[in-house]
Amino acid sequence: MDRKFWVIMGIAFTAGLVSAFIVPSFAAAADERSTGSKANPLKGMTSVEASKGLDLPKGANGDDVAKGRYLVNLLGCASCHTDGALIGKPDPSKTLAGSTIGIAYSNPMVNNYPGAVYPPNLTPDKETGLGDWTLDDIVTLLRSGKTRHGRQTMAIMPWTSYAQLNNEDARAIGSYLLSLEPVKNKVPQQVKPGTPANTPLVHVGLYRSR
Repeated sequence: MDRKFWVIMGIAFTAGLVSAFIVPSFAAAADERSTGSKANPLKGMTSVEASKGLDLPKGANGDDVAKGRYLVNLLGCASCHTDGALIGKPDPSKTLAGSTIGIAYSNPMVNNYPGAVYPPNLTPDKETGLGDWTLDDIVTLLRSGKTRHGRQTMAIMPWTSYAQLNNEDARAIGSYLLSLEPVKNKVPQQVKPGTPANTPLVHVGLYRSR
């Protein structure tokens, strides 16, 4: 995109419930210095510090909900699914209600107009969130990456790691999300590669030095 809203997102690894997941801790893969005789392909990209440890809504009473809140916090879901959190400016009124900041998934050194996805609304709003999802739908998404309509999601949401969740933990997460106060927040549609995005984007990736 012509607007220089790019940032580079690093991948962090953790032991425990999942083997690896995307933690929104951002660092530029390169600064503005020249890369030899060629122009720096990352020129214009901006390093940002994403929000971490966001305060999550409590949800309903109950042990399953409390456990689900703990797991959602542990997995850092709010750092992507809260508007503004990907660039360090979270909107507390939209915690877990989706992001209008997109996550690009193609190489910024190759694609001027990358494909991008937008972390969806995880609150049970009927129109813009999980209001029509069942607990089993959420468990299936967490453990297989498939939506309630059977579409396979990209591993930008690291469902390949979440697949290691046991059924009890996955159901606890779903119980927590479905117990939240619905927040109406429609996120943008996915952008296909080659199409300019109309929103800021962050970029997920690891890049090897030359």
